[in-house]
Amino acid sequence: MNTLFFQPSVDVIKPYALMDLDDTLFQTQRKIDAWNLPTAEPDNLVCATVNKQGEPLSFMSQRQASFFNWLLASTELIVVTARDTAEIKRVELPFNSWQVLTHGAVILTPNSTPLDAWQQHIFTKLLPLQDKLIQLTELIANIDNTAQSDLLFTPHRDNFNWSELTIYLAVKHAQKDHQALELLAKQLPTLIPDFDTHFYVHVNANNLAILPHAIHKQHAVQFLLDHHLDQERPSFGFGDSLADLPFLQLLDWYGMPNRGQLHSQLKTWHT
Repeated sequence: MNTLFFQPSVDVIKPYALMDLDDTLFQTQRKIDAWNLPTAEPDNLVCATVNKQGEPLSFMSQRQASFFNWLLASTELIVVTARDTAEIKRVELPFNSWQVLTHGAVILTPNSTPLDAWQQHIFTKLLPLQDKLIQLTELIANIDNTAQSDLLFTPHRDNFNWSELTIYLAVKHAQKDHQALELLAKQLPTLIPDFDTHFYVHVNANNLAILPHAIHKQHAVQFLLDHHLDQERPSFGFGDSLADLPFLQLLDWYGMPNRGQLHSQLKTWHT
């Protein structure tokens, strides 16, 4: 076998960068203040997302904006996010490659059209669970608990095979009571028979998601890696959440911002 030694080349192969968005590349002003982010003075902030009224909602620090600009110039940037097809339109950043949306339920092609094969796959997984998702919504709404009276429910839906299906249920707390969401997460498996067989629960800060097992960023990224991405090109990614870790572990290299759920958990493991 011939021994190869590295030689610099002008033929640069762009790696794939698979990136979570919220709290990885940008965040709200509240989190900027809580995390005391550097280069995030008011005059330095770059608007990254807007709310439904078109008002600035999330921001990048100067360091984050520089990082994102480097990603755009040096990689093929692939979005991997919990945001759905409506929410991604409120992100004021340029994307021109694949997009994994709605926790992996939707894959958009570089032309911003749904990937048909994945749409069909998710349709077959979601259709049998529609009654259970409706039942869950009703049961959660009827939980009689003062601490949970401020729970806000959002069923996330999308079209699959010309049918609108519920994908997952999102819950927030109006007063950002994390303990109330943790309590709800513990109660959920008792609400319907075989809950754990069909669903899993993810809690991160003021967001609780009840998701079918078939819906996961990991599954969608694996599909892209197996069927649509060039096996010769390297890949890396970043995410802030424990839910990001399974998709990140599919890549050649991965990391996290120095704040957020995944970073906090890593510190706990090493304490």
